[in-house]
Amino acid sequence: MKNFALIGAAGYIAPRHMQAIKDTNNTLVTALDPNDSVGIIDRYFPQASFFTSFERFDRHVDKRRRGGEKIDYFSVCSPNYLHDAHCRFGLRSDADVICEKPLVLNPWNIDALSAIEKETGRKIYNILQLREHTSILALKEKIEKAPVDEVFDIDLTYLTSRGAWYHVSWKGDEEKSGGIATNIGVHFFDMLTWIFGEVKNNTIHVHEHDKAAGFLQLKRANVRWFLSVDFNAIPERVKAEGKTTYRSITVNGEEIEFSSGFTDLHTRCYENILKGEGHLSDAVRPAIQIVHDIRNGSVIGLKGEYHPFLK
Repeated sequence: MKNFALIGAAGYIAPRHMQAIKDTNNTLVTALDPNDSVGIIDRYFPQASFFTSFERFDRHVDKRRRGGEKIDYFSVCSPNYLHDAHCRFGLRSDADVICEKPLVLNPWNIDALSAIEKETGRKIYNILQLREHTSILALKEKIEKAPVDEVFDIDLTYLTSRGAWYHVSWKGDEEKSGGIATNIGVHFFDMLTWIFGEVKNNTIHVHEHDKAAGFLQLKRANVRWFLSVDFNAIPERVKAEGKTTYRSITVNGEEIEFSSGFTDLHTRCYENILKGEGHLSDAVRPAIQIVHDIRNGSVIGLKGEYHPFLK
């Protein structure tokens, strides 16, 4: 049984990490969050200690380590801009780290973390759950069996409506979240480069606070993508079904169904990590570079190959 610490216990994604820790027969011994609305912990690990002050959490972690009850893994679920610092803290506390997306906001931050990994002998593992989804695995297998020179046409659409709170929170602050492409799109960009290869060209058609769209030319795919947190962007037929989220990937006009099957993906990620088969820092570099370039690139407007939802 491994001892886990969780940083960011009050966030949306933290319960999936708690569930994964429990599913893999390990234990959460301590957690940190400046927000004390963390009653969810009782569902999984009611005996876990909890801190709202990083300084007290730091002392507790150090005391455990000196007392021979060290923490084996830090699970980082804090806001995006804090991942870098919290990963550093975990490594320097003589533990491995499991980090939610995105690992960092800028590609060069990966190099700095890699240096600390070498210094400490510890590893950072990344949650790349789409790589565990059965539909995505089937797509990857299909592409691998296709002729090596075939280039696929893809439309990627991810619309997940958010209320006014989203734009007031850290998620609506580009300096903290990295903007919409980073916050809700980085997993999809990771999946695309994992299956279709490296980026040849990255064109941005729209980049606003609640939506972004562009064209990615990959080694084996031309991708028109559209991301939004605006409820009005969701197709009317989907709204009529009472749904507030719409995911779609078409490959050469064929829809890839992946609207379900997300509930246990974090557990699969944890199982692989605990077997020493998790995704390390270099795995996320292509996706981090893509979202960095979207955030800092020029918006050309509706020119060239753009997503059909923009018409």
